[in-house]
Amino acid sequence: MPLPFAAALLPLALLAPAVAPVSVMEADFDPATAFVPPAAISYAQDLVPYGSHATVVTDRSAPGRTVLTVTLTGVAAGHEFPVHLHTGTCGADPAASGPHYQDVVDPVQPSADPAYANDRNELRLVVRTDERGDGTATAEVAWQPRAGGARSLVLHAGTPAGPHAAGDRVGCVKLDR
Repeated sequence: MPLPFAAALLPLALLAPAVAPVSVMEADFDPATAFVPPAAISYAQDLVPYGSHATVVTDRSAPGRTVLTVTLTGVAAGHEFPVHLHTGTCGADPAASGPHYQDVVDPVQPSADPAYANDRNELRLVVRTDERGDGTATAEVAWQPRAGGARSLVLHAGTPAGPHAAGDRVGCVKLDR
């Protein structure tokens, strides 16, 4: 390769990748009406009190794989929070976060077809908290979200039917800041 051409490519080789292989998002939960738009919103103070904290670590370092780790501190003690990636961003209305992010999008929305709404096509996990309201969970899928596709992480209330039954949206963490 001629030297001038190689020298022209050197600045491109030094650029950071478009998506960092590992990203860390930390935020305290606040009301949607906070003066400064919050990075994390609580919709249910009894389960996600203002000031409780979320850490979201997304690891895309392995080609074609995503590992998501969610750590909650100061939320409801002894609770199971189903957690999912969602397509919309967090807003004053919990529905603003949109539907669950799916690797292969179900053409019929809201998605209820088990061929699409499953643990292989959606990134799902359940954070179980201890007596202090702290908990961590990790999930891995064999795909990486499309750029700009997974804009929030939503904590659901859970239901008596079990931890995988999502229930109401009780908290939301913005991933697209």
